[in-house]
Amino acid sequence: MTAKKKAAVKNAVNSNVQEMALADTAAHLLKKMGVAPKAFTGGTLKVNSPIDGSLLGKVTVDTPKTLEAKIASAHDAFLKWRTVPGPRRGELIRLYGDILRQHKEDLGKLVTLEAGKIITEGLGEVQEMIDICDYAVGLSRQIYGLTIASERPQHKMQENWHPVGVVGVISAFNFPVAVWCWNFALAVVCGDSVVWKPSEKTPLTALACQSLFEKAAAQLDYVPEGLSELVQGERNIGEKLVDDKRIPVISATGSTRMGREVAPRVAARFGRCILELGGNNAMVLTPSADPELALMATVFGAVGTAGQRCTSQRRLIVQKDIADKFVARVKKAYASLSNGKIGSPLDKNTLLGPLIDKRSYEQMQETLKKAKAAGGKVFGGERVLAKEYPHAYYVTPAVVEMPKQSDIVKHETFAPIMYVLKYGKFDEALALHNDVPQGLSSCVFTNDVREAELFTSAAGSDCGIANVNLGTSGAEIGGAFGGEKETGGGRESGSDSWKAYMRRSTNTVNYGTALPLAQGVKFDVE
Repeated sequence: MTAKKKAAVKNAVNSNVQEMALADTAAHLLKKMGVAPKAFTGGTLKVNSPIDGSLLGKVTVDTPKTLEAKIASAHDAFLKWRTVPGPRRGELIRLYGDILRQHKEDLGKLVTLEAGKIITEGLGEVQEMIDICDYAVGLSRQIYGLTIASERPQHKMQENWHPVGVVGVISAFNFPVAVWCWNFALAVVCGDSVVWKPSEKTPLTALACQSLFEKAAAQLDYVPEGLSELVQGERNIGEKLVDDKRIPVISATGSTRMGREVAPRVAARFGRCILELGGNNAMVLTPSADPELALMATVFGAVGTAGQRCTSQRRLIVQKDIADKFVARVKKAYASLSNGKIGSPLDKNTLLGPLIDKRSYEQMQETLKKAKAAGGKVFGGERVLAKEYPHAYYVTPAVVEMPKQSDIVKHETFAPIMYVLKYGKFDEALALHNDVPQGLSSCVFTNDVREAELFTSAAGSDCGIANVNLGTSGAEIGGAFGGEKETGGGRESGSDSWKAYMRRSTNTVNYGTALPLAQGVKFDVE
C-alpha cells in the first residue's frame, strides 16, 4: 500500500472514530436526560454536528395528522390549565428550573454538539433557562391588573389579565433552548399551553428539553397532559402551525424573510405575533471612550457564537480621529484567535467555533465578495481547518472597512463579519446608526454624559436595546428583549413581556341600585 493510500485509510478511520464519538456522546447525554433512543435514531430528519459534519441522530418528523393531534391535545390542556391558580402554575416551573440545574452540564454540552457553541456559551444558554424559570416563578404571584376610577357612582372598574390559549413557539438554531424557554416559562405561568417547533437543525436539544419538562410535570398531580407539545419537521409543519386558528399567539424567532411570511398569515386569521427577527447591531465608539472596554465588547460581540447571535455586533461606527488605531487593535485581536482559539467548541481553549453549516459559509463568502465590490477592504474571513474538518466550516472573523454604508452593510449576514464606518460629529454617528432596516440592539462607548443620554433618548438609537459602555450582545432576562422596524417589534423575557401571553379584560361592576349611563346619556323607559 502506498503512503498516500495509507494516509487516506488513516484519515477515514479517524473520521469514523470521531463521528462515532460525537454520536455516542450525544446519545449518552440524551439517554441521561430521559430521551428514548428511538426518538433520535429511528427517524428521517438527519441531524449533523457543525463541529465536524458527522451524523448525531435521525429524528422522527411530524405529519399533518400527528400535528393536528398535538395541537388538539394542547388546546384541551389549556382549558384545564387556565383555571389552575397562578402560584401553582409557578410551582411547575420551579420544579423545571431545579431539574435544569441538575442537568445543566448535560444540556449545555448537547447544545455545543448540535449548535456548535463553545462550552461556556452552551452552559450560559442553559443558565438563561434557569434564570427565566426563577423569574417566572416570582411572576406567577405578581400577575396584576388595575383598578380604574369610574365616572359613575357606586361603580368599580377593573382591568384583568387572563390566559390567552395555546401559544405556538418557532425557534431558531442559534439559541436552540433559551429562547424557547423565555416563551415557555412565561406562557405556562400565565396559564397557557405551548406547542413548540424547534429549528430542523437543532431538534435533539428540543427532545431533551421536553423530556426534562415531563420529569417536572410528573411530580405534580394537576398538570394536564398536552401542556407542552413538541413538533418536529421542516417548513411545512411550521406553516400549518402558523395557520391554525386554535393558536392565538405565535412567537417566531428567525430571519426577516420568515417574519414577512409569518406575520400576514397570522394576521389573516386575527391572531397575534411575537416576532424576533433580524438585527444589524452597531457600536458607536467616541473619542472619550475607554478603549479597553470597547475592544473587549467588540471582539465578543462580533466573534461570539461565530457571529450567529441575533445581537452580534455587525457594525463599528467609530470617530475618524481614533479609527485607525482602534481598528488596528481589533485586527490584532482577531489575528491572535488563530493561535489555538479557533476550533472544536469542545476544546476549553476555543473562543470561535464553527458556522452552523455549509450554506452559512457560502453566504458569508458571497457577502464578502459584494462588500469588496462596494469598495470595502476585507481583513480575514477565510476558511480554516478544512483538512482537519472537511465537512465542517470554521472561519477567521472578518473586518470590512467600508467607504460608506452601502446596501450590503444594511443587509444582515449571520456570520462573523463586522463593518467599519467612520464619522466626524456625533450626530453623524447617530444618523449612520439608525439608517438600517433593523432595530434590535445597539451600544455607545463614551464617557461624555451628554452623548450617553442622547443615545438612549427619543432622538438617539432607534433600537429595542440601547446600551452605554456595554456591548450589543448578552442581554439579561430581567429586561424585555426585542427590537423595532424589521426586527419585528415583539418582546420576550422580562419587564411586562408576559402580557403578550394573556388577554385583557375590562370589567365594570355596579354595586348600587341605579343604572347611570356613561357620558351622561339619558335613556328613560316607562
